Amino acid sequence: MKVVHTIQDLRDHLRGQTRVAFVPTMGNLHDGHLALMKMARQHGDPVVTSIFVNRLQFGPNEDFDRYPRTLRDDVEKMEQRRDVYITFAPDEHEMYPVPQNYRVQPPDDLGDILEGEFRPGFFSGVCTVVMKLLSCVQPRVAVFGKKDYQQLMIVRSMCQQFQLPVEILAHETVRADDGLALSSRNRYLRPQERAEAPRLYVTLQSMRQAQRAQLAAGVCDLEVIEKEALDLMQAHGWKVDYMSVRRQRDLKRPAAAEVLAGEPLVALAAAKLGATRLIDNLEF
Repeated sequence: MKVVHTIQDLRDHLRGQTRVAFVPTMGNLHDGHLALMKMARQHGDPVVTSIFVNRLQFGPNEDFDRYPRTLRDDVEKMEQRRDVYITFAPDEHEMYPVPQNYRVQPPDDLGDILEGEFRPGFFSGVCTVVMKLLSCVQPRVAVFGKKDYQQLMIVRSMCQQFQLPVEILAHETVRADDGLALSSRNRYLRPQERAEAPRLYVTLQSMRQAQRAQLAAGVCDLEVIEKEALDLMQAHGWKVDYMSVRRQRDLKRPAAAEVLAGEPLVALAAAKLGATRLIDNLEF
C-alpha cells in the first residue's frame, strides 16, 4: 500500500485508472471503516482511502483538537487487510491552500434538520471536504456507512445535483457484539459508560417494535413513540438531542396515512452519555 500526502502524487499514481473505488475517513480506523474498504474492493480497483480530520465539520466547542490521529496504526491495519492500494493523507494546507472562502451548502430542508439543527454548519463542512476529495480522487464509486444516515443522504444528493460521475454505495452499520455502532468516538467512553452505551440501539429497536404494534392495531402516533424513547433514555442519564422517526426517502416527518400505507421509515437518534455524543439509526 502506498501512502501519499499531496494531490499531485495522488493523481500521478491514479493516472489512467477508470475503476477507482474510494472510502473517505478521518482516520482512527476501526472494523467499521475496514468493512467499507472491503466493500469498495468488491466494486472497484484500485481502492483509495483518505485520512483527513476536517476542521470545517467541527463546531467551536467540539473535539477537533483531541480527535485521535493515529496514522501509523491505521496504515498497519489497512496493510494487514490488503484491500487498499493508496492512502491519501493530506495536511490542512494541502486541502485548503488559501483562506477558505468557498463552501458547499446543502439544502435547508435536509441540512438544517436533525444533526444540522444541533451542529450548525456541520453538513456544509462535510459537503465541502467530500467535494474536494472526490475532485482529487475522481472515483467511479465511493462507499459511506449507514451509521451517518443523514450524511449519506446529503452526499448522494450533492452528487446528483452537481452531476458528479460517482456512484455512492451504502454499507450497513457495523456493530459490536452488544449492538453499539462502531465509532471512533467510542474510545472516549469510560468503562461504565461503555456498558450503558448499547441502550441507544436497544431503544431504537423498541421504537421499531412500538411502531409495528401500532401498525398492527391500525393506528399511528409517532409522537408517543418518540416521547417514550426520550423518557427512557433520560431516565438512564442520557442527554438527548433527538429521537425521531422520519421517512427514509427524504427524512421528512411522515403523515399518518403514509405510515399506515407502509411508508419506509427510519428512527434516528443522537444523545450524549457523559461527555461523549453518540448517533445511531434503525430502518423500519
